[in-house]
Amino acid sequence: MNKQTNEPKDNRLPSTLAAYFQEYDFSQIDPSNHSELVLERVLAYGDRAELRWLFDYYGRKAITEWVIRMGARRLPWRRYNLWCILLYLPPAQRLRSEEQRIWPY
Repeated sequence: MNKQTNEPKDNRLPSTLAAYFQEYDFSQIDPSNHSELVLERVLAYGDRAELRWLFDYYGRKAITEWVIRMGARRLPWRRYNLWCILLYLPPAQRLRSEEQRIWPY
């Protein structure tokens, strides 16, 4: 439900997100059915307007739970650290040591 008007949420992604889903048919992505994918891409690459849409659509609680559960595995490391700080989560812990990482960034 839309918080301000109590109307059902629009189940379409903003068109500005299309660049983040190039390998998918953008018109077929449903934010309620593909929430894991949408959260990953927008948290990793979204700008302020796109992040505002994400928080309006999913809510802070759902986003925080996703970052706790999946963030370390699915987000770029620097973005994961940023979201841990912004969402007041414990400091990020690396899953692998630096020696085991293939890509150091």
